[in-house]
Amino acid sequence: MTRLSVNINKIATLRNARGGNMPDVTKAALDCERFGAEGITVHPRPDERHIRYSDVREIRPLVKTEFNIEGNPIQKFVDLVCEVVPDQVTLVPDAADAVTSDAGWDTVRNADFLSDICGTFKSKGIRTSIFIGADPAMAEGAAKCGCDRIELYTEPYAAGYRTDRESAIAPFIATAAAARDCGLGVNAGHDLNLGNLEFFIRNIPWTAEVSIGHAIICDALYMGLEKTIAEYLKRVHI
Repeated sequence: MTRLSVNINKIATLRNARGGNMPDVTKAALDCERFGAEGITVHPRPDERHIRYSDVREIRPLVKTEFNIEGNPIQKFVDLVCEVVPDQVTLVPDAADAVTSDAGWDTVRNADFLSDICGTFKSKGIRTSIFIGADPAMAEGAAKCGCDRIELYTEPYAAGYRTDRESAIAPFIATAAAARDCGLGVNAGHDLNLGNLEFFIRNIPWTAEVSIGHAIICDALYMGLEKTIAEYLKRVHI
């Protein structure tokens, strides 16, 4: 069954916009769990413009579901992950000034680097996932790097869903199948929402986990966080 991990970055963005501790990011993480989320995702960036490294340290011992840390594995990030030892780390090749993640790894060109990073995290017992685009060759390359899972960068699927959902999902099915054939688990995330999530899961039912943040917080403005998480769970647990 696919699991829902809630990315709480946007809650931290709102807090940081005003200063102080409103909303309380740690309380929000625990509330998401209480409302049914099966994991919590954080993506600390070097400038700490949303999730701060201190948030990660505070949240880690309190989360009772799965704790997933995403980020570009610069040394500061690697040190943080090795310190707090999350259940999962997701390697994302985002630039320091990126507004949001906008591409996956070239797992062939970066094979040596990714292999070293995967080895570091796996030596700590941390499940390691590599963020990739919809390309079977990248899934095969990820497997050679020694990771446990890939996370599909689903923004192109979300963009194409509005005009031709069958064509939009096709390369993701192929990539997810290639990953499965290599013995990798499959995660997915980026621009998944209430409109396109169920179709994705029905076509790739072996998806282990989806990580969703921005859409959940946007929907929660109208429906409230508890009801929003419940609606997402309905589309994941099909």
